[in-house]
Parts: sequence; structure tokens; C-alpha cells
Amino acid sequence: MLEGFQNFFGDMGFQQFTLGQIIMVLVSGVLLYLAIKKGFEPLLLLPIGLGAFLTNLPLNGLLTPPTDGAIGGLFYYISQGIHLEIFPPLIFLGIGAMTDFGPLLANPKTFLLGAAAQFGVFIALILAVILGFDLDQASAIGIIGGADGPTAIYLTLKLAPELLGPIAVAAYSYMALVPLIQPPLMRLLTTQKERMVVMEPPRAVSKRLKIVFPILVIIFGVLVVPPAAPLIGMLMAGNLMRESGVVDRLTNMAQNELINIITFFLGICVGMTMTAESFLQWETLKIIVLGVFAFGFSTIGGLLLGKLMYLISGGKVNPLIGSAGVSAVPMAARVSHNVGQEFNKRNYLLMHAMGPNVAGVIGTAIAAGILLSFFK
Repeated sequence: MLEGFQNFFGDMGFQQFTLGQIIMVLVSGVLLYLAIKKGFEPLLLLPIGLGAFLTNLPLNGLLTPPTDGAIGGLFYYISQGIHLEIFPPLIFLGIGAMTDFGPLLANPKTFLLGAAAQFGVFIALILAVILGFDLDQASAIGIIGGADGPTAIYLTLKLAPELLGPIAVAAYSYMALVPLIQPPLMRLLTTQKERMVVMEPPRAVSKRLKIVFPILVIIFGVLVVPPAAPLIGMLMAGNLMRESGVVDRLTNMAQNELINIITFFLGICVGMTMTAESFLQWETLKIIVLGVFAFGFSTIGGLLLGKLMYLISGGKVNPLIGSAGVSAVPMAARVSHNVGQEFNKRNYLLMHAMGPNVAGVIGTAIAAGILLSFFK
């Protein structure tokens, strides 16, 4: 009996806690607080925080790989969905099923705003190289500027898997902070006259065009940037299901059950990478700082092109929609609309901003494919 008690207490993890693990448990607590109390991207920050919390508790065996016929830990098997690059493309399938590309098709030139908002990706890449990261790592850090979590995870797994934890946390944290980061830049870089521009209502888009669009994007996207095929292919497959109108059950599945389940598992997997050994490094702080520059310069790139369009159009384009060129759908579009409303209550920019917003999703996937082509 005494030996049994000794074994029981010996198997407890309390005495195995390290300072690093304690710090990471506190970090996970901050993520959970931001998700639950502040409502910052709770669908992802909550599972990320939960995964980080569990993985930093000593002796839990959750990440133990199978050995000699013994079953491995639960998290080990779940993590295969991310290591085998399954989860990010499936997320894109769900995003495609939920996305209406109508605003983009109604005003195709807004695709350029989605492209301009990738500016921060390459600025952050250059800064990362200056700070001592190699080109693979710098590329993975730069993609934070696209404000697209699944794309950031996908590219990081390909180029710099050792940085997955800090890059994923930075990407999703800054996506959650869009309403705080973007408005000051929008007010700084635009004039009151520009912000008050009321744009004409977007034209109607035919069902046929909406069906043809995802097929054309798959053809040209995959042929031009083959490494982006899993992301572009699944994104447009989901959208084709939506627009065809003949597979409502599959569309509803992708929009709800599939994306909800995969989002939870993806968040848990990201949290699992946040071990004390891998996360508590100087490189993590550098990545967090570079993420701010990446996201900020992406916003600036979209706004500057928006100002150029304002001039070329003779004042018919409100440059505020340029900030929506990042991939944070639909949050960035809402921010553009809200800032416009502050200066002109008749200003309804939401549908106009959705054009560059959904273009940003495609643009970030293409940017990731370009980086893979150059550096993999």
C-alpha cells in the first residue's frame, strides 16, 4: 500500500514544473483571457490557449509518439493533421464555401487592392533577413502581413516548421487586433475629403459569372503558382459548391461542421507547438515585432493604392477600402465601413470593401505560392 502511494505521488507533475513551463502556462492564460473576456478571435485563440496550456503541464504524455506497439498520446495523433498539411487546405474549403466573390466581380479593379495589401509580406521578409533570419524563416514571418492564419501555418510548415508556434500566434493575434491596428493608419494616410467619398452601389453579378470565376481562378492560379494549388484549389472548390446551388448539403457541411471541427483541431495543434523550449526564445519576440510591421505595411500598401485609385477615378473611389485588402475576412471590410461612417453617415462601404477583402485571400495564397517557388 505504501509503495502504491509513493508511485502515485511520484507520478504527479507538480515537482517537475520548470520556470519556462510556468511562464508558458501564464502565456496560455493570457490567450484564454483575450479569447473569453475580450472576444479577440475566440474561435482560434481559445483552442490555441488550451493547447498551449495542456502541452506545458509536465508528464501529461499527450505528445508522446507511439513506440514498440504502445499507443501514443492523443495530441500526437491530432497533430498529424497539421504536420501532413491537411488542416489548412480544409480550412480554405470552408472559407470558400462561406465567401461571396460577388463584390470583387462587380468591381474587378479592387483585386489590385488585394494585391497591394501584400506589400507588408515582402517588407517584413526583408526586415527579417536584416535581423538574422534565413530566407526560409523570413518568408514564413513575412506572410503574417497577409493576415491569413491558415496560409501562414501552411507556408511555415513548408519552410520553417520550427517557428510554427510564434508565427501562428502572431498571425492570429494581429487578425484579432484589426479594429485596433488599422483605424489609426487609415486616419493618418487619408484626408477627410477622401474618407467622406460615397461610392456608387456595386452592379449586379450574374450567377453564371459566379460559377465560372472559381474555375478560372483554379486554372490560372494553379498553372501560374503550382505550390499554392492546395490552398487555391480548396478555396475555389468550396466556392464552386456554394455558387452551383446543387450541393447544399455539402456546402452547409463545409460552412459549419467541417470548418468548426478543423478550426478547433488546428488551434489545438498550434497551441501544442508552444512549448517552453521552442517559444521562450529571442526569436519569438522578434517575430511578434516583425508581425506588427508586416501587418502595418500591408494596410499601408492597400491604402496608398486606394488613394491612387481615388485620384485616377476623379474622386469616385474611397481609399478606405484599400485597408480591407488584407485577408481578415470580413473584419477588415467592417473596419473600413465603420471608419467611413465616422466621417459620413451616408457612407456604406461594406460591400465595396468586401471586394479587396476577398481578393486578399486569393492574393495571400498566391504570395505564399511565390515564396515557396523561390525558396523551397
